[in-house]
Amino acid sequence: MSELKILQVPDGLAGTRVDAGVAKMLGLSRTAIAELVDAGKVTSAGKALSKSDRLNADQLVEVDLEAPKNNLLINADEVPGFQIIYQDDHLVVIDKPAGVAAHPSVGWVGPTVPGALLSLGIQLSTSGAAERQGIVQRLDVGTSGLMVLAKSELAYSRLKQAFRDRAVHKTYHALVQGHLDPLAGTFDAPIARHPKSEYKFHVAEVGKDSVTHYQTLEMLRAASLVEVILETGRTHQIRVHFSAFRHPLVGDTMYGADPSLAAKLKLDRQWLHAVKLGFEHPVTGESVEFESAYPADLVDALESLRSA
Repeated sequence: MSELKILQVPDGLAGTRVDAGVAKMLGLSRTAIAELVDAGKVTSAGKALSKSDRLNADQLVEVDLEAPKNNLLINADEVPGFQIIYQDDHLVVIDKPAGVAAHPSVGWVGPTVPGALLSLGIQLSTSGAAERQGIVQRLDVGTSGLMVLAKSELAYSRLKQAFRDRAVHKTYHALVQGHLDPLAGTFDAPIARHPKSEYKFHVAEVGKDSVTHYQTLEMLRAASLVEVILETGRTHQIRVHFSAFRHPLVGDTMYGADPSLAAKLKLDRQWLHAVKLGFEHPVTGESVEFESAYPADLVDALESLRSA
């Protein structure tokens, strides 16, 4: 793939290193951009930039996306399970595997959804923050399943509003430790950033309103398979709510899951999958719904518990 991208540095990335700033603007990993820089394919005003150079506000940066080792291409060998479920001129729906970030962020050097799409020649909307252009929803790195992104500016605006209006129907399946009582119910508890950890959240009175509905689908010896419908969409919401009520997601050791059970099931992430996504198409007005099957690691863990 060969494509020249001309980027204008936003104020928020002024002073950022070239490798980090360009990675955020393109939605690619910092490692991939570093390779392009080393190959002399990142320039400004006709001069090749180095990784440690600092970006200036409104600076124009040219990036030749023909990587010397083609490491920008994300294929099945590198990220198994990444699939395009649907796309048209306005949006794209993907099946995101665990291990792929919804967008670039500080410290993350692995694959990202925008980077994967760019490697396939799919351009996203330019609306939104530089590192989140086209992003209208997010899934945790360790959560797999369905995710919709905007390709046109109109779709971005309307999809963002649909999420704000809670008009997008998101259904997840989760495997939680123990048996829930009652078997179906609602968690209505505000969530805030954890005071002692930059990457965690917790239930707190000062947090944002957060509502999670659940229904037990299957009771196993040590866990329960549940269907979860989100009314709100806070960061880590499902993980935080079930942990707060003493039923952490299997494999989610960050939020209190039993590490020995996770090891036994060979899980290195939370058992959580976005199985269904439904919304009104932002341009045609048609009601659309998409479904995703469990990936292999979740299937294996579930079958292992069923046979216990």
